[in-house]
Parts: sequence; C-alpha cells; structure tokens
Amino acid sequence: MDELSYTVDIHTHLLSPQVRFDRLLDRMAVPFFAKNLGAEPAKLRTDPWETYVTSMARAVKNSRFVDKTCLFGVDSRIDAKGREIDRDKTVCAMNSDVIKVARRYPRQFVPFFSINPNRPDALDSIDEYVEKGCQGAKFLQNYWGIDLNTPGLIPYYERLRQYKLPLIVHVGSEYSIRSEKAYEGVEMLRLPVETGVTVIAAHMGLGQLNHKLFPWRNLSRNPAWFDSDYFQLLELLEAHDNLYADISAMLIPLRARALHHLAKQTQVHHKILFGTDYPVPFTIRFNTHGLPREIARRIANTENPFDRYALAMLEFFPHGSPVYSNYHHVLPGRVGTG
Repeated sequence: MDELSYTVDIHTHLLSPQVRFDRLLDRMAVPFFAKNLGAEPAKLRTDPWETYVTSMARAVKNSRFVDKTCLFGVDSRIDAKGREIDRDKTVCAMNSDVIKVARRYPRQFVPFFSINPNRPDALDSIDEYVEKGCQGAKFLQNYWGIDLNTPGLIPYYERLRQYKLPLIVHVGSEYSIRSEKAYEGVEMLRLPVETGVTVIAAHMGLGQLNHKLFPWRNLSRNPAWFDSDYFQLLELLEAHDNLYADISAMLIPLRARALHHLAKQTQVHHKILFGTDYPVPFTIRFNTHGLPREIARRIANTENPFDRYALAMLEFFPHGSPVYSNYHHVLPGRVGTG
C-alpha cells in the first residue's frame, strides 16, 4: 500500500562542509552513493557539500511522503578538560552549519543541535541554539566516549527537559565513525529517561555482530538470534511514557531482519517514530528483507531516496500506522506537515 499522508523524518544527518570523496574507495563508491542520494556523481565529486545539501533539500521537497526532516550534525569528540580531540571530516557538521542550512531551506528542515556535554559551555550553548530555533538534540555518545549515566550530566538533562526538547540517543551498532561499544547499549538511556527527558532511542538497539562462531545468525530473522538490547528496548518503551524509538537505518541487513517481528509488536507502535538516517543507503535490490521480489524491485526503482525508504516501511507498517504520526508527541506544536 502506497498511500501515506505526509510525515516527518525524525533522523537525518548533515555532513561536514569538509567532506571529500577523493580516496580511491570513495571514487569507486560515488556513483552508487549518488544514486541513493538522488545526486549527480560528477557534482558530488567536485562540490560534495553543496551537492549533498541541495540534493537532500530537493529530495525532501519532491517527496510524496516526507514533508520535512529533523536535521542534525555531530559534535566533536571532547575530552574531560573540554579540549577538542577529534572532529570527523565526514560526520561532524557543526550546529552553525545545521542552522545555516535550515534557514536556507526552512520548509524542508527542522534543526536539531548536537552539543557534547564535555564542552565547558554546554548549558549556555543549549540556550543559544534554542534561541536560534533548534527543536531537539542529538547524542553520539559512543563516538564521544561518554557514559550517559554519569550523574554530572543531570543539569544537561534538566535543561533539555526545561525546554521540552527531545533527545535522540544512538543505541545499537555504529560502523560509519569511531565508536566505543561500551556506550552503544540501551543502558545509556537510563539516566536521561529517569531525569524526565523525552528520549528517542535510535535504530532499535540492533545491528551488533553478536554471533562470531555462526555468523549467519547475525542475519537470521529468527528472534532467538536478535540483539538482546532490542528486546530490552521493547520492554522499556512500554514502561516509560517519555521514551520513544525510531526506525532509522533499519533497512541495513543487520537490523532489517527484525522488521517482521517489530511489525507484530503493535503494543509499542505508538512509541515508534519514522526516520531514515539519511544519507545511509540500503540495498533492497539485493536484499529483499523478506519482501516479495516484485515489491522489492518496485521499491528499488523508486528514484526519491525518502520515498524509497517510506515505501519499504509501508510494507511493514501500513497506511494508518501511528509510526507516521507519532512525531506529534515529541515535537508538539512545533512541526506541522502538508
């Protein structure tokens, strides 16, 4: 079923203005990557950031299903003394970059900030970016190397709660940037949830390579081999009114195997948010995710990347599912569609 009123994509990324696709592997991957973005390969090579921004804005504008997206970068890695120790040249777009793009395309993008809590001025920065229009926050604590259950973070969480800002927390595997596995699990949700923040657990806690002796189990659709964090998250969603989860990047094979199971967990569908994790690509042409091949082929041939993702999700969460309207609960009165 294709019919779907406009929805909000809760999870999309702005790349760093320093992004380049000039390594040998990058040059080989650009045609595939460009197709997934709806961009021209030559322009993506010669002017990558501007091409990325304009292609994304055009794709949102022309989407049949996605009216706008929540757009964020990723803050730098900061040590305990407040010193910047790493800034990934692909992923780490700064908040100023996000604000600039959102002001350039206000119809397409809702700005979120990413502020590393190790920054000495983190609380003042929250005030600053709320004043500039940011409507949520994004953590990549597994890249930052921060335990989100550290009591010293409570003032940060209280500031988010004060402003009624949702906080997107990465849970599950991470392969696009340096990541510390100790900070990828659902246990990272405990303190922010207890502090009263509206928390969105990204990626459903899925995607780890847990089975090394029997690697095929990592792709099995048998729930017995799913990540334990996934089942813990389902329980937490039922237990906490202020906890939600998104289905961003759920079409990569390590996560997509759980879609049939998640589709049956209707008791938590009122807590699940639509998201893509754009620009993360997915290969439904080669991995059907259990869908009939003719349906997978039709979806794979869809040019618009947001529509391609939405069409795949509609096979698991059909028209009328709360998955597409739950953004109203985390962005009340701020974002309208249509």
